Amino acid sequence: MLPIDAAAHSSRWRRRHPVDKAVLGLGLTVLAIALPPWPGAALVLLAALVVLLGPAGVPGRRLWRAYRVPLGFCVSGAATLLVQVGGPGGFVALAPAGPARAGELLLRTSAASLGVLLFAFTTPMSDLLPRLVRAGVPAPVVDVALVTYRMSFLLLESVRLIRDAQAARLGHTTRAATWRSLAGLGATAFVRAFDRAARLQAGLAGRGYDGTLRVLVPEARVSARFTGASCALLAALAALTFVLERPLT
Repeated sequence: MLPIDAAAHSSRWRRRHPVDKAVLGLGLTVLAIALPPWPGAALVLLAALVVLLGPAGVPGRRLWRAYRVPLGFCVSGAATLLVQVGGPGGFVALAPAGPARAGELLLRTSAASLGVLLFAFTTPMSDLLPRLVRAGVPAPVVDVALVTYRMSFLLLESVRLIRDAQAARLGHTTRAATWRSLAGLGATAFVRAFDRAARLQAGLAGRGYDGTLRVLVPEARVSARFTGASCALLAALAALTFVLERPLT
């Protein structure tokens, strides 16, 4: 199981309905995109960090391990705005408003990423996917997503075991050996994936599969208090942004 999935299953908000957490997490993401980057996105980023490390109880080290990957994409995307190609300054030159635009983009994307991580760190996919059928998503689409989600962990575990076996046989001592091991890893993982899929199909057929996977979903109700508090927080962030926008700019 991936660290973010393990954190979602052990989260303080695990028993809350996904709608409650979607209002808060995805609401923060929408605010980060819609509000002015300064101070709106900065306030959203700060609020998301406080909620993640405080009420949600996400460990800081685990949050950083998950956040550093999207943050790297945010930084690399913002860095492209620092330069311009062509023009009077030469083939490649510094953009006149590059630093300001890069900072605004970095604020927006990093704050929006934290909003998505807030939802991911508190909502296991096994709780979310079965409920999508009630929201109108076709059942076969949800079934494929659910099987893919569960099978991905088995595939990752198989890849880890194969890599450990190759390392124990000195398969990574030289560059040539590493490439041979990588090719063998891909071939073995491909064959095992098809073998697991065939066994899964045979098992479902033996259990009378009729096109719908029936799974147990933890009982949960939408909390009016939690949703109201989330909406109040979002409204307060939006109002504070418009109050501080003119003095700070």
